[in-house]
Amino acid sequence: MTTFAELGVSSELVKALSEQGIDEPFPIQALTIADGLAGRDVCGKAKTGSGKTLAFGLAILDRVVRAESRKPRGLVLVPTRELAVQVDGVLAPLGKVVDRRVRACYGGVPIDPQVNALRRGVDVVIGTPGRCIDLMERGDLDVSDVGIVVLDEADRMLDMGFLPQVQKLLYRIRGEHQTMLFSATLDGAVNSLVRTYLNDPVRHEVHSREITVAEMEHRFFLVHQMDKVRVAAAIASHADRTLIFVRTKRGADKLVGDLKQLGVKVAAIHGDLRQKAREQGLADFTSGALPVLVATDVAARGIDVEGVDVVIHYDPPDDHKAYLHRSGRTARAGRRGVVVTLSLWDQENLIRLLMRRIGITQPIVEVFSNDERLADVVAWNPAADAAAS
Repeated sequence: MTTFAELGVSSELVKALSEQGIDEPFPIQALTIADGLAGRDVCGKAKTGSGKTLAFGLAILDRVVRAESRKPRGLVLVPTRELAVQVDGVLAPLGKVVDRRVRACYGGVPIDPQVNALRRGVDVVIGTPGRCIDLMERGDLDVSDVGIVVLDEADRMLDMGFLPQVQKLLYRIRGEHQTMLFSATLDGAVNSLVRTYLNDPVRHEVHSREITVAEMEHRFFLVHQMDKVRVAAAIASHADRTLIFVRTKRGADKLVGDLKQLGVKVAAIHGDLRQKAREQGLADFTSGALPVLVATDVAARGIDVEGVDVVIHYDPPDDHKAYLHRSGRTARAGRRGVVVTLSLWDQENLIRLLMRRIGITQPIVEVFSNDERLADVVAWNPAADAAAS
């Protein structure tokens, strides 16, 4: 077993990790930390939840030097506010151990506390591209002295349209610097980013098995518009943790209001909500205090929660890739999850096309909210019912 000390991590950080019960590096950490500490450009392929934060964070905290006012020496770019908070939660306490100031900078919250922190001096900024650009254009963030830059979850950043902002920030870094990039995929636009901004990078990949269609239970229900909310409520009321996907922010708010009227304890997560509300909703859902969470596709990119029993596609996804991405929030850690897609009469052809693309042959069953079978959609097998009839 490789230890953090054997990888070259400083004794202060090794001790701090041990006090948190972290003694054995995850695979991506064991592969990348030594190269990061050596100052190499690193290209890591690994999925969310693989331990990437410590993989780059320990190298930054051990190598970064103290910063002047407004001029951080380390910059970690992340795609979402939720991820910025998460990374800051891991690295800020470790930064105190080695006398390095870490600060998350993201939108959706007042900018003044971030400005004040930068003016006092921040060694490592963990930021979303949009907020970093705002701070830079105000003159409160100067990235010219950055010596270590990390692009975390680069594929998601590009999917969300942040490439121009990322390029603008990278262009402003003047001197020689180390770049570390982590992504679930390294093809297409991400590969172009690697070729353009990384210098002779060492590449590491952690193979993680994708959750397959066969590991989920799939149910396709034909519902009526006036009864659709009650069907979703009936399904969610018999599960410990249900994640419901909708297409728009307005649709998320409306669904939450309708579900609350039916007595469902629920919250929404989407881009128009205040950051505190988003963080609280996600924290309550993760802890199990909140049984139902309604999310838009973009907001759900920050959700990495174990133990989701049911995923409901309240609004059917646009294509099979989106279906699999949404549905992959269930069936984790060896559990069998159930994925329910609700279809109105004019969406039936879209659903049949979707089923062909993912290789599922199953009837689309007309249901009403008083159907007793909704109490256990895992046990209910529509295909068997169709064969029996």
